[in-house]
Formats: sequence, structure tokens, C-alpha cells
Amino acid sequence: MSSMFDLLMELPLFRGVSRETMGKIVGMAKFHFLKYPAGAVVVKEHSPCTHITFVISGRIRLTTSNNNGRLSVSQTLTAPDVIAPDFLFGRATFYPCRAVALEPSGVLQISKADYMKILNADPVFMFNYLNIISVNAQKSVIGLMSLTSGSLEERIAFWVIALTQSSGENISIDCPLRNLCAIWGVQRSALVEALNNMKAHGLDSFGPSGVVFSSRKKLLEMLDEGC
Repeated sequence: MSSMFDLLMELPLFRGVSRETMGKIVGMAKFHFLKYPAGAVVVKEHSPCTHITFVISGRIRLTTSNNNGRLSVSQTLTAPDVIAPDFLFGRATFYPCRAVALEPSGVLQISKADYMKILNADPVFMFNYLNIISVNAQKSVIGLMSLTSGSLEERIAFWVIALTQSSGENISIDCPLRNLCAIWGVQRSALVEALNNMKAHGLDSFGPSGVVFSSRKKLLEMLDEGC
């Protein structure tokens, strides 16, 4: 029981609560622990988000694609983490991404109804959740506004950050460079120059089929330096 409490208290949205409070919610809500082998689909894109889903072991790869599948952004989440928590409530309660286990992994699912009980059980739970969805809302606004100003490097960084979670790693944009030029409204030579400049800020590699960022943190640092 002690090890389970320790695991739960490390999860995003549960951090900062006391063991006593955690003990109360374990008795209040139903926790569903699931295991997936490498390659298994944990979440299907556009499936109803009826549960909040935590990654409690292993690594999960999230991929978000546009309607025609010609553009996709992928990121890796490592336990402990949570999958798309800002889609549990609101108008569009559907997962925006496909989640696949990169290795044997475990998740914890809690139904929306039980999670609402948890949110009301202690202000810390509510603060954690509101903080996450507020950060995600703010980064989307800032990211969209950045498309109209700033350097190309800053615009690319904001775009990547707006489409990924704060803990996302090994981020890849799978899209031909010619299409990315159209998205960002620049010539290929300008895009290649900007990407070369970003190698010191978390960009791992790029080629005709897309771009890979090894560090989201370095993108944020680059933006902070530019502000």
C-alpha cells in the first residue's frame, strides 16, 4: 500500500497532497490499472475522453495528425505523466492524439465522474488541474499570435510548444519541408537557415521528410532569451 501511495503522489495533478488525503481518495474513487505491451495502442485518436489517463510506467508515444494525415507531430511521455488532461472537460472531449506504448507500459485510468469527486476533495487537486489547463490555454494563444511577428525561429518554437505537452520529449514533425514552407509562409532557403540556427536550441535533425527536436526545454529557453 505504501508503494502505491508513493506512486500516486508522484503523478501530475496529485502532487502536493498529504498521504492522509491520498488515502481518502483511494477509498473514494475507482482506480483502473492497465498494462500494455510494446506497440499496443493505449489511446485511439478522436476516441471519447471519458477517463483521465496517467502514465505510471514505461514510455508512451503521442501522435497528433491533421485531417488528411499529411502533417503529424509526435512526442514521447515518460512515467509519471498524464495524457492530454485538457480534453477531459469542455466542448471537444475527444483525444486529439493516438498514444502507443514504446515499451511495456502501465497506465492508471480514473473516470470523469470519480475524478470530479477527487477535484472537490481537496483544493490542491483543483489547483493542479486548473494550473495545467491554464498553461495550455495560454501557450496556444501566445503561439498563434507569434505567427504574425517575431523571427522565424521564434515562430517555429512557439508552434512546436503549442502542439506538445510540457513534459514531451523527442518531438518530431513529420511533414515534407516544402509543406512546412507553405505553413510558415517562407522560402525553403529561409526555413533551412532558421532550422540550422535552431540546432543550438534543441533541434536534433531535419530533412526532406520533417524535423526532430530533442529538447522542448531548450526551445523555451530560446524564447525566454528573446523576450
